[in-house]
Amino acid sequence: GLDAPKGVLLLGVQGAGKSLAAKAVAGAWQVPLLRLDFATLYNKYYGETERNLRDSLKTADTMSPCVLWIDEIEKGLSTDSEGGPSKRILGTLLTWMAERKSRVFLVATANDIEALPPELLRKGRFDEIFFVDLPSDEVREEIFRIHLRIRDKEPEQFDIDRLGEASVGFAGAEIEQAVVSALYASHAAKEALNTDHVLDEVRNTKPLSVLMAEKIAYLRACASSRTVPAA
Repeated sequence: GLDAPKGVLLLGVQGAGKSLAAKAVAGAWQVPLLRLDFATLYNKYYGETERNLRDSLKTADTMSPCVLWIDEIEKGLSTDSEGGPSKRILGTLLTWMAERKSRVFLVATANDIEALPPELLRKGRFDEIFFVDLPSDEVREEIFRIHLRIRDKEPEQFDIDRLGEASVGFAGAEIEQAVVSALYASHAAKEALNTDHVLDEVRNTKPLSVLMAEKIAYLRACASSRTVPAA
């Protein structure tokens, strides 16, 4: 028979929807979603951090079938020269990934490919490594529609084409923030929210793609040979 799926690594730009994808996997499969936060695992006493991780993984095994989501995995595994907790945590995680028999599907997200240990990127650790890039024109327009609807606004009353054109380089999270800020601005001006309010917020926002252009270009270059595009 076919091997059970192991998991995916979602690499990409901050705010581009990696975390949403992790939640969507659990929702589509109708299984529990467990979030593993490395920050809560760390303990100053020798060996305690790895024990905390083993306990967390044991919980996931017990709850299977489930999706285990590790957000910004590089922050917990960034290599340290002295072989401290992150080396031992990596060893514990890799052992579990290789030996687990339970139906736990691992979804790991990362923003920084340079900080990821090479051992984690080796073929076979994950079923696939996907690159989540900034949204295209059509996707940005749909994100505007979604966030307007969430706030009880009719997208048909807005010039979605103009909003899509004005927001080139925006991540989904930045589009959401533009809509939220525009709502506050229109409320303060005692006006009904319109396209111009949202456009003003878009124009006043310097997206991460501008502020971190070099880093994003490097991330895309690294991803081009090692990952599959998510779109």
